[in-house]
Formats: sequence, C-alpha cells, structure tokens
Amino acid sequence: MRLFRKCPKCGWHCGRDKKTREYLVVCPKCSISLKKQSWYIDYYVFGRRKREKVGPDRRLAELVLKKRKIEIVEDKFLDIRRDRVTTFEEIAQDFLDYSRNNKRSYGRDEIIVRNLSEFFSGKRLNEITPILIEQYKGKRLNQDKKKPATVNRELAGLKCMFNWAIKNGKATQNPVKQVKLFKEDNTRIRYLSKEEIKKLLECSKNYHPNILPILVTALCTGMRKGEILNLKWEDVNFEQGIILLKNTKSGKMREIPMSSFLQETLKKCFDRSDGVYVFCNEERKPYKSIDTIFQRVLKRTGITDFCFHDLRHTAASYLIMLGVDLATVKDILGHQKIEMTLRYAHLSPVHKRSAMELLGTKMDTIWTPESNEETPAEEGLSESLIIPTVFEEERSPRGRGRRFAKPIYR
Repeated sequence: MRLFRKCPKCGWHCGRDKKTREYLVVCPKCSISLKKQSWYIDYYVFGRRKREKVGPDRRLAELVLKKRKIEIVEDKFLDIRRDRVTTFEEIAQDFLDYSRNNKRSYGRDEIIVRNLSEFFSGKRLNEITPILIEQYKGKRLNQDKKKPATVNRELAGLKCMFNWAIKNGKATQNPVKQVKLFKEDNTRIRYLSKEEIKKLLECSKNYHPNILPILVTALCTGMRKGEILNLKWEDVNFEQGIILLKNTKSGKMREIPMSSFLQETLKKCFDRSDGVYVFCNEERKPYKSIDTIFQRVLKRTGITDFCFHDLRHTAASYLIMLGVDLATVKDILGHQKIEMTLRYAHLSPVHKRSAMELLGTKMDTIWTPESNEETPAEEGLSESLIIPTVFEEERSPRGRGRRFAKPIYR
C-alpha cells in the first residue's frame, strides 16, 4: 500500500524516494514538477490491485489509505468476496450442466453461452456490472446487427446463470435485474400466398425432394419445426388419421387430425422408410437442421423475408380465412392462451379490402337519398337509424360559452 502522484507528461508513478524516503516533488524521468498533481492510493484486495484517485491533498490521501486498510482488516469485503473470486466461465459451466439435465432447450442454451463468453470471458462476477451489460446490449444490437428479441434471450440466459450461481452460493446478487430489456415486436404478418405455396412445393419436388414432405406437414398441420423433425412413426396413426405429439412446447400431449393429402404424402414416406423417425437422414437419425436446404429452396423460388416458422403462420392464417373459429385453431396449434392464437390470425389484405367494400356498399345504400329501392331488411334498418344532419349550439344561461350541442333532425 502506498501513495503516489502521476507525471502528466510521461505517466510515471512517482512515490517515495528510495534513499531519503521522502515523496518526490519532481518526476525523476522528465523533471516535471508534481506539486499541483493529484494523489493516488495503491492497495490490494483479495489479490486484486486497486488504485483510487483522491485529490491534491496528501493528508486526505493518507487518511483514505488508512481507511482502506481498516476495511480490509475488518473483512468488510467478505460479502462480495465470492463475486470477486468466482469467474464467468465457472457459472456458465454450472448453468450448462443444469440445462443438460433439466431443460429441452440445451442446444439453444449452448449457443447463448457461446455468444456471452465472447464478451464476458475472463471477467469475475463483481466486474459484470449493469454498465458492462449495457455495453454488451449495444454491441450485439449495433455491431453484430442482432434483433432485439435475440439480445433479450441472451440476457435472459445470463440472468439464469446468476440466479443459479446465487442458489449455489457462488454469487450474492444478480446485475441483470437492473438492466432494461429491449421492446420486442413479435407480431409478424408474413405468410405465403397461394402462388408462393405452389412455387415452394414445386421447387422442393424438383430440386430437393427430401424436404417436400416436411414442408407439406408444416403447411397442413401448423406444427413447429422441432415437433416435425422429432416425429416418430409410432406417433402417426393412419387408421384414425391423427398425429399424436407427446413432447410439445407446453408439455401437454396434442392430437392433430391429418388431411387426406397429408396422409398420402406420409404413406409414401412410410413405404420407403425403415427407421424410427418419419424424417431422417441416411443414418436413420433425425435431421438436426434443414435451414440450409430450406434457404436454397427459397432462393430458387424468389421468396424473401420468410423463415421456416412462418409456415406455421401460413397454416394458421389460412385456417382463419377459411372461417375456422379461434378456439379450434388454438387447439390445433397447441397454444395455452387464446392471445397467442391471435398473433397468427392475420387476415389477407384482399379479404380485409373485400370486407370493407361490403361495409361501404351497405353504408352507401343507407345514406344515399336517391336510393329508393330497399329490401325488407334494409327498410327495417333504415327506419331504426336517425341521422343527425344539423347541430344547434345551446349556450348556458349565464352565457359562459358552449354547454352542449342540441341535434335537430330532419
């Protein structure tokens, strides 16, 4: 522990003279006066070097240094010692061990830890502050061009790491709780038109026939990608015409009726298959990812701004446009709340436009004076309507302005 002053020219830390043990007044390297320079204190806490700037008063700097000595002796830093010793790599490995045994999203958690490690690697827990996390948010959003939802999922993973470390006694606080997440916009309205569906299926049939039954299954059932790729033949009942999903996102079993078109497609796969999984590779193992092939198909067809999950949007949107009630769509998609189903219930702009044209025609028939021919239903409707055409202002008795508008009907 010592006091020193920093040379403004060369940056040399000037403390005591080795012979006289007096504090240096002039820098021994560049002979610059140090009288007006600030004093610094230098000390160690749990093996970590600390330097603090105090000011131009040497006596005050000596008092601050003595106070730091007393605090260390009294073990004031004991409550945060665990945070100073534990590293990010340690809690990340503990979190992955927990995720491997208890979560189905272990693969996603591995990706989150990998992305977090690129920024927080080598940091102790006490060094991961809300300010540092805000810097990570800015880096991922601006430099890496990631979407707000992706950054939020990574921050949620970091929060889980600290919570698990607190439970295990390796941390005392969670700095992620003080960080505000990005506002997300998850209401995508992208779904395929009839022409795009035709192009997608034809291109898959001609260039990538292995992915064709996967796309048909997604369009005819609205199943998630993970549910489709992990589907087994024991879950497909051709006699009853249903697909039984056991491992779903909500954790509940779900039955999905199969259309005749989907049954014919899966029966062709069944005749050629001798494995356990419906969609598998040459080694009879389920596909880990089909993103590369799917993007090639989209590129050939010219379909843009589209991902595999949007096939689920497409199935839900067409169910709504065909007049299927929301409760049935909710059961087919496997949503726990009806609010989630409303996200997928995006009507086509053509349907909206035709609906508004019908409304406009009805209003025009009611309001146009030249329209004398009315159907019985329209007559009853027009008689029940009283259209205000002129408003007369009625003022208050004291003349203090307008009180309300009195309608005059013709």
